[in-house]
Amino acid sequence: MKLWGGRFRKNADERAASFTASLSFDRRLYPQDLQGSRAHARMLGRCGILSEADVAAILGGLDQVEVEIAGGTFPWRPELEDIHTNVERRLTELIGPAGGRLHTARSRNDQVALDMHLYMKEVLAGVIAWVRRVQGVIVDRAEQHLGVVMPGYTHLQRAQPILFSHHLMAYFWMLERDHARLAGCLNRTDQSPLGAGALAGTSFPIDRGMVADELGLAGIYENSIDAVSDRDFLLEFLADASILMVHLSRLGEEIVLWSTAEFGYVELDDAFATGSSIMPQKKNPDVAELVRGKAGRVFGNLVGLLSTVKGLPLAYHSDLQEDKEAVFEAVDTIEAVLEVTAGMLATLQVKEKVMADAAGGGFSTATEVADYLARRGMPFRQAHEVVGRLVLHCLERGRSLTDLDLADFRGFSEAFEADIVEAVKPETAAAAKTSAGGAAPERVAEQIAAAKRRLGAG
Repeated sequence: MKLWGGRFRKNADERAASFTASLSFDRRLYPQDLQGSRAHARMLGRCGILSEADVAAILGGLDQVEVEIAGGTFPWRPELEDIHTNVERRLTELIGPAGGRLHTARSRNDQVALDMHLYMKEVLAGVIAWVRRVQGVIVDRAEQHLGVVMPGYTHLQRAQPILFSHHLMAYFWMLERDHARLAGCLNRTDQSPLGAGALAGTSFPIDRGMVADELGLAGIYENSIDAVSDRDFLLEFLADASILMVHLSRLGEEIVLWSTAEFGYVELDDAFATGSSIMPQKKNPDVAELVRGKAGRVFGNLVGLLSTVKGLPLAYHSDLQEDKEAVFEAVDTIEAVLEVTAGMLATLQVKEKVMADAAGGGFSTATEVADYLARRGMPFRQAHEVVGRLVLHCLERGRSLTDLDLADFRGFSEAFEADIVEAVKPETAAAAKTSAGGAAPERVAEQIAAAKRRLGAG
């Protein structure tokens, strides 16, 4: 019989029972369900609602349930709908009527909400740690290749010379914002809904704060209706995870581009690439492509849960059961992506000479030439025009700016002096960008030092 079967004259249709069941996915919450039940039982005992004998029996029975689940001998019963009912029914089988008294002063509504808070608190700590690991790899690679010049891009066209380390560190700071968002989400997840009951609280003299303290939660929900109907912490995680996946996807896309023969800036380690079943020469960036591709899966989970909760009146509805698969899938995806990204970046071979050679192409130092003229008093718009004609001159003759001598430059403006020949070199142009956060080696070194301090702070 169902936990609620007393009111009904006949059993649920098998199709309806299967449709409403959540055991197939919520059974992964068993550690949190047992953790919450132990704390609830102890609180009921301390408040004089259950006898010491009942509490002892319940705690012993829950230990046995945990052994069975962990050992693969637990008698799962799909007809009992969910993890909560399965645990309670097995507990009652093991210890008798005391098992049925565990549910005093709680509902499955506040029970499942507690399970998700405990689960997400653990998950968020793990994801935050993985973000830090990826950031650590980025800093290591940036430090290894400090000084390597590469083209910077806008519109996927070569724009200005930068340092490869500077480009990498952009992703560190993206992930730093992700870290802050996830840490904030963890703070807002760190509260207990248990004791809210179905929605109105309970008439039993319980101590909600005692349960929260025992579970290591920072506080309790102030409103019992909000406690059972809130899924903001899950939506916030999915939103934060989606932004994180945007950043990892952009990095994956750049690795895909950089590993092509057309760019040739990096080569993936064999352990993080695949081959072709028909073309023997291929080395495909499948890992980077899937980092990019799996972003859509996480986005879909966010949009799906937003759509589920947007029209729900208070308080609990079975629609909220849909939160779990969306969150579980997002968690599994983001953890796998972070782990594989760390490995892929750590083993990536950087083609420093190819990058440096490319940095001088595409007239990437043209802006530096315009700035050169502006520093000598020429209005920037006029300098822009002069350098535009200079670039056109080179294009028509198949030359680059670094091919020109002082006489060539002076053919366009008498403001040019001998030092222009050095100024148009990519490494010189990059080194000149000394503004805060700029591409100059000393500024990038400062970024790396700041990043190390952030990582050291946790």
